[in-house]
Amino acid sequence: MTLDELIIQCKKHDAKAQGELYTKYNRILFAICLRYSPNYAEAEDNLQDAFLTIFKKVEQYNGKGSFEGWMKRVTVNTVLQKYRKQRTFKIVDEGQIEDEEDTEIESDEIPLDFLLKIVQELPDRYRMVFSMYVMDGYQHKEIAEMLGISDGTSKSNLARARIILKNRIEEYNAKYNT
Repeated sequence: MTLDELIIQCKKHDAKAQGELYTKYNRILFAICLRYSPNYAEAEDNLQDAFLTIFKKVEQYNGKGSFEGWMKRVTVNTVLQKYRKQRTFKIVDEGQIEDEEDTEIESDEIPLDFLLKIVQELPDRYRMVFSMYVMDGYQHKEIAEMLGISDGTSKSNLARARIILKNRIEEYNAKYNT
């Protein structure tokens, strides 16, 4: 089936088409879930929730823009909605924000699994903002709106995430690249 045919069949709640869509896109969407989740098991749960939401809302896809992009957005929103309910974001004074440029990371070759691991180990509020800003290209204003926080809190959480990651990478380099 072509993608357009899959979409049409998914809108008709065709289980075979839904299975085919899942098979075609689960890896791409799982990578997004991994970035936003604290561990592998929770990422798997988030992927299932995302696909349930996609199948439930597929009628809302109007053909504008790529279907994959629409599914990615639904996945991010589904995961964020789950964590937004937990309210793990700390409100900070904008005067406390550190300069983002001070956290430039220099590294030799670092395994991708290590990088993913240290991103997943970030506190929830830092991991969410880091993933949205660095990996998905959202601006602080968009992040603030999506997470129900201020722009300053978004900037602060990103700066703190970068500092934590920089320290972990420096520790790794000192241990394995000396």
